[in-house]
Amino acid sequence: MNVAVRPPEAHTGSYYAATANPSPYRPPLKGEVRADVCIIGAGFSGISAALTLAEAGIKSIVLEGKRVGWGASGRNGGQIVNGYSRDLSVIEGRYGKGPARALADMSLEGGDIIRERTAKYGIACDLVEGGFFAAFTARQMRELEHQKAVWERYGHTELEMVDRAGLDRIVKTGIYAGGMIDHRGGHIHPLNLVLGEAAAAESLGATIHDGSAVTGIEDRGSEVLVRTEAGLVRAGTVLVCGNAYLGSAVPDLTNKIMPVSSQVLTTAPLDLGLLDTLLPQNHCVEDCNYILDYYRRTADNRLLFGGGVVYGGTDPRSIEDKIRPHLERTFPALRGVAVDFAWSGNFALTMTRVPHVGRLSSNVLFSHGDSGHGVTTTHLLGRLLGEAVQGRLERFDAFAGLPYLPFPGGRALRVPLTVLGSWWYGLRDKLGV
Repeated sequence: MNVAVRPPEAHTGSYYAATANPSPYRPPLKGEVRADVCIIGAGFSGISAALTLAEAGIKSIVLEGKRVGWGASGRNGGQIVNGYSRDLSVIEGRYGKGPARALADMSLEGGDIIRERTAKYGIACDLVEGGFFAAFTARQMRELEHQKAVWERYGHTELEMVDRAGLDRIVKTGIYAGGMIDHRGGHIHPLNLVLGEAAAAESLGATIHDGSAVTGIEDRGSEVLVRTEAGLVRAGTVLVCGNAYLGSAVPDLTNKIMPVSSQVLTTAPLDLGLLDTLLPQNHCVEDCNYILDYYRRTADNRLLFGGGVVYGGTDPRSIEDKIRPHLERTFPALRGVAVDFAWSGNFALTMTRVPHVGRLSSNVLFSHGDSGHGVTTTHLLGRLLGEAVQGRLERFDAFAGLPYLPFPGGRALRVPLTVLGSWWYGLRDKLGV
């Protein structure tokens, strides 16, 4: 192939990109190469799979359309939230006790993987322990108590209820009725995490090509051809980990999820005394509304605040105008605070709100649709993809065996129908019912 190769696209103008650790230039793929495993996507899922394989002595080639961590993995709220986007009680009621037990047994593993790799490879990603779920109403408190009881039945016992009187030791605001601490939650600088994991995978033999968007895959049985604009990989196995940024490379997968954007802003550095008052234990916080807000302190004493969703993955006209009222309602002391960064990023939503995992063929496996819980589940599912390549399929099949449900109305109507549903749940949040 004699095609000019364009340099990889720069990261979005986020706080994370501005404070990213140094990262090497990873040239785009050019020409034809062979690989035992080719991974599409260098976000958390793809890099987790590559590192899992590399630790087992299996080298892979990772193709990334932009840069490592360019998508949701380098733009999210940076919160280690355990579990899935649907509670274990919902999963049990929908799929039965066996599948629920299998998923529950893995529900804390994503956070554990992050901690293990951060320690093992010396990844500087500002890891802080502790997360908090904030309830606005008595109904939400009852739901948290129920969630705590279900978690404990499945073995997660590091949860602590907090009533209104105890809130000030977690978050100083007058808008909550109470909440629940997850002592196995936490927060990190997500872009630095994925960059550190990528460097670890490379140190063990993985190869990563930025600026190498996949234009198509062809499974020939004996091998899979993965094409980019200027290159070709002949692989025995392909792992598709593009999530919301897969584009048109694999239309059968793109049509099975909905891209949803979430918005984030970061203030200018704040007085440390003020931050110690607002978030004294440095826990990250997310509220219990259907369309929720989430926030945390950064390592350089800013407040990072996110929320709001746009179904279909488009950006609002002004990210700051969308998010600032929520920040100022939560913390009136920050009214008028300077904002240094504001950005948006897409995550992949499934109809079931449970990750969609499976096979396009015996040689092509995929994982996507973490539905807003991607920091932890991508790490877990990347590991399961790596296990599946090695023939250890039980845990992979626990997810792959779950039924897939399409969005009602197909691609044309999935956005308006989902917006209608979210409007109803948002109204319930506002009415407190």
